[in-house]
Amino acid sequence: MASASASVFEYAPAPESRSIVDIAPSYGLFIDGEFTDSADGKVFKTVSPSTEEVLAEVAQAGAEDVDRAVKAARKAFEKWSALPGQERAKYLFRIARIIQERSRELAVLETLDNGKPIKETRDADLPLVAAHFFYYAGWADKLDHAGYGAGPKPLGVAGQVIPWNFPLLMLAWKIAPALATGNTVVLKPAETTPLSALFFADICRQAGLPKGVVNILPGYGETGAALVEHPDVNKVAFTGSTAVGKAIARSIAGTDKKVTLELGGKGANIVFDDAPIDQAVEGIVSGIFFNQGQVCCAGSRLLVQESVEDEVLDSLKRRLSTLRLGDPLDKNTDIGAINSAEQLARIKALTETGEAEGAERWSAPCELPSSGYWFAPTLFTNVTQAHRIARDEIFGPVLSVLTFRTPDEAVAKANNSQYGLSAGIWTEKGSRILAVASKLRAGVVWANTFNKFDPTSPFGGYKESGFGREGGRHGLEAYLDV
Repeated sequence: MASASASVFEYAPAPESRSIVDIAPSYGLFIDGEFTDSADGKVFKTVSPSTEEVLAEVAQAGAEDVDRAVKAARKAFEKWSALPGQERAKYLFRIARIIQERSRELAVLETLDNGKPIKETRDADLPLVAAHFFYYAGWADKLDHAGYGAGPKPLGVAGQVIPWNFPLLMLAWKIAPALATGNTVVLKPAETTPLSALFFADICRQAGLPKGVVNILPGYGETGAALVEHPDVNKVAFTGSTAVGKAIARSIAGTDKKVTLELGGKGANIVFDDAPIDQAVEGIVSGIFFNQGQVCCAGSRLLVQESVEDEVLDSLKRRLSTLRLGDPLDKNTDIGAINSAEQLARIKALTETGEAEGAERWSAPCELPSSGYWFAPTLFTNVTQAHRIARDEIFGPVLSVLTFRTPDEAVAKANNSQYGLSAGIWTEKGSRILAVASKLRAGVVWANTFNKFDPTSPFGGYKESGFGREGGRHGLEAYLDV
């Protein structure tokens, strides 16, 4: 996106090699430690969002396959849950180390299948994936001291459904605590990003994990529904859209299944007049343009104090003009491809609604590649709380800018949302950070930073952003009978 006039030096491309990842032409389901075809022989194709090329053909799990996988997990549960925590920890440590050893390969694979820039998969996703397994490996023999009473018991078989925006990281968030606490797992990756989960299945074999402890079933929504509704699943964990989350909550109502839902968000990023502007602008950019804005806790609403609005917007537009959009495998790329044609259509529809409702649209001058799914980083000004772009989750690189005059008004506007997943506060006053953070109805509040994650810190939402927590000591509770 950087024009020749913006810099004397042009960026020389620095592509990561595709040859370090060996993608097979077709993949089966992973059930009971083996790759196998689906019962009805159905397959689907997974494509690279940046080029639209077909990467592989993947078996599509049906109800019969779900049943087979749940039976395998149930059988494996007896021995796995009976292992001392110290023994389970050894497997988790082994998985974590193999992930580290194969991190370059996995980063390239994730970028190919998801469309996000290689520097994000390499520097954010994969270190966190390994960290989650290391962290929960440490808990496996200390569950008596987790605050849930003596000898807390695992629940049984966990049915887990994950989204396409952080395929491998969401898998780690789900599988690591489940295994540490002695549960077995049947996991359904998103249909647009099944490959890293299938590679993880191979890592489980490499680590010598007992058969049936982890099962991976690629497929569409009906596969997820069959898994969630299966009578022998004891725990459901879902990350994804609020609409699907509500459907899951309805389908398991009246059963004894335990459930955690991590759903949508419309995070407010609040910039006060005493904020360090340059630092805040970097935080705004990483808050909404990291992973092309396809982040449930993205800072998609910017609330800026009226007296510094012009200064913040000028600086923000200048910064957006230097972002580089293009080949996600290039180490210089800041903005990658949107994950699918379907998601791109949704982003376009909502931004058109924003213009139709009278908000003012601005995009950095930017050349979009001719193939693939691309959307230029965009911001809207003159936005009111009544606008759809200020209420609905767009899940793309689109920022809505609103203003406020007083801290109370900032809090009222930030909380005026059906969601409550994340928020950010930018100010140099520690007292103001504490005063405002305590009033925000958001599961995670960042101060003078944004989108920082750590396996020791719990994550989750209020209201329509779901319930339950993942990560930290709190993340163990969802997988224990307490």
